[in-house]
Amino acid sequence: MAKRQAPPSRVPRTRRERGPVDLRGWLAGIRLSGFMVIMLGLVVLAAFVLVPTIGTYVAQRQQLAALEASVELSEEQVAALEAERARWQDPAYITTQARERLYYVRPGEVVYLVDNDLPPELLPQEQEDVSEDVEPTRTDWMAQFVRSVTEAGLAQSAVAPLTIGVPDPSPSGTGSATPTPSP
Repeated sequence: MAKRQAPPSRVPRTRRERGPVDLRGWLAGIRLSGFMVIMLGLVVLAAFVLVPTIGTYVAQRQQLAALEASVELSEEQVAALEAERARWQDPAYITTQARERLYYVRPGEVVYLVDNDLPPELLPQEQEDVSEDVEPTRTDWMAQFVRSVTEAGLAQSAVAPLTIGVPDPSPSGTGSATPTPSP
């Protein structure tokens, strides 16, 4: 059997140095038909028409999600208030609250009040005296002021807590807002 010789290996091509691309020649090679121009125009027109519509849709979906979360929170608050009202219908609960909050007792009972019943780690610590020396601040107060104002302006408004039986203060500011008992 005769041995075959391998074909001579190819000599690797040397990289041609690329000079500047002739832009006119490249653009001249692109041929646009009338159909392509019309289609390109329709795509651009569709983009101009749809982008604001899509932006409005996304904004409305975000508002809807925020309102749904607000409704869910309000429903939870209503359920908690209804549960609280149901507890106040129970005479045993009223008695317990009167004993704990107002220290009411029944005739003949003896009440013992225990002072300092907290563990030492939960007792309030004494604060150090305030220094009488004036010290310069380490921050720029104007930058903090501007940052505070901008953050307050950009913050989302919070949902006011639901209060039952508390009237709004009078518009003149002379009235007092005192709670009224709920039925």
